[in-house]
Amino acid sequence: MNLLVVGVSHRTANVPLLESLSVPVGAAPATLGRVVAQGYVDEAVVLSTCNRVEIYAAVSAFHGGLTDIGTVLAAQAGLPVGELAGHLYVHYEMDAVRHAFRVAGGLDSMVVGESQILGQLREAYNTAVEHGAVGRLLHELMQQALRVGKRVHAETGIDRAGQSVVTAALAAGQQAIGPVAGRPALVIGAGAMGGLAVATLKRTGADPVLVTNRGFDRAQHLAGLHGAEAISFDHLAETLRRVDVVVSATASPEPVLHAPLVASAGRPLLVLDLAMPRDVAGGVGELPGITLVDLERLSAGTNATLDSEAKAAEEIVAAELDAFLGWLRGADVAPTVAALRAKADQVVGAELRRLAQRCPELPDEHRAEVAHTIHRVVQRLLHQPTVRVRQLAAEPGGEAYAEALRELFDLQVSAEIDPTAAGEVRP
Repeated sequence: MNLLVVGVSHRTANVPLLESLSVPVGAAPATLGRVVAQGYVDEAVVLSTCNRVEIYAAVSAFHGGLTDIGTVLAAQAGLPVGELAGHLYVHYEMDAVRHAFRVAGGLDSMVVGESQILGQLREAYNTAVEHGAVGRLLHELMQQALRVGKRVHAETGIDRAGQSVVTAALAAGQQAIGPVAGRPALVIGAGAMGGLAVATLKRTGADPVLVTNRGFDRAQHLAGLHGAEAISFDHLAETLRRVDVVVSATASPEPVLHAPLVASAGRPLLVLDLAMPRDVAGGVGELPGITLVDLERLSAGTNATLDSEAKAAEEIVAAELDAFLGWLRGADVAPTVAALRAKADQVVGAELRRLAQRCPELPDEHRAEVAHTIHRVVQRLLHQPTVRVRQLAAEPGGEAYAEALRELFDLQVSAEIDPTAAGEVRP
């Protein structure tokens, strides 16, 4: 089984294409089901955020897996596969592991160092686990990616040096309208991005900060966490007349802010659209007095460079990549070692049965002692070679040792990975 990542991001696709590929939280199980139903895909995790849609998969063949995943993504976007192919990036085996670690560390984000991606990756992994789409290979990859992401943020300070998408959008907006400190602000949406928006606005001194959501209970809960004020979604129109800044970050499949509604506010507004698909309908940005910052504008204006923190993070990723690949090679040899021990047990069992036929008069206690001795001799003979082959297999080119072992002992090794062993081995 091999690791494959296929996806699109702000680096390869525009916002309309990302919108068409976006997988809402409620639709994730169905998308997972379509992916793992493909002939070459055994495991899958679907990661869909405001600036990327990626499928992490364990596949039995590269070209077959790529075709299967590309077909699912093309259907999601409503495009021919050939038209979507030019926007896809593909990472295989070692490159797939490196990509997963860089994503978890915020190194591949629109804003280098943002930390939301770690929670989004965890949520995508948990969803895949809940719906039976994860086996041992992706379990290990995701667990290690999450650990690497935590290590990057804890040891490098990249999240302090970097910005969140909310911070970057707010900075872009303030270039047009000036500081938001002391100005009233409204956050539409009470999910993870909405929570980050409320916290960021409070930290920058916006006052008051209002929160609205279709589910009023969630708005109340979020407002209570940050000392903000919850507003009924039914009062959205009149609330727009009270604020200077609007941050919209809902999970709605349709826009929630249309031009007539925004125009009815009758005042200048800074509108930050951080949703995917977009919350702000076409035409809003052309209204007089409206400053619109959306992900498309943010992507075009963001050019984060690798500073010392990001370079330190890349070094962590490189070291962790070597460790994981060592584990992966060691895991590949495990079925061969198991097959060797099983064959030894078969040989010992056959010889003990032959002994019983030839010496039926042998007392049971003597028979047990002979069996114990033979087992000990065989196990001691196998111990050093099996330990050594595991060590050698963890090195680059180590797969040759497992292949030699299979050839020497004529071993038949199952290609399946035992899912019950997930999580038992750590690099």
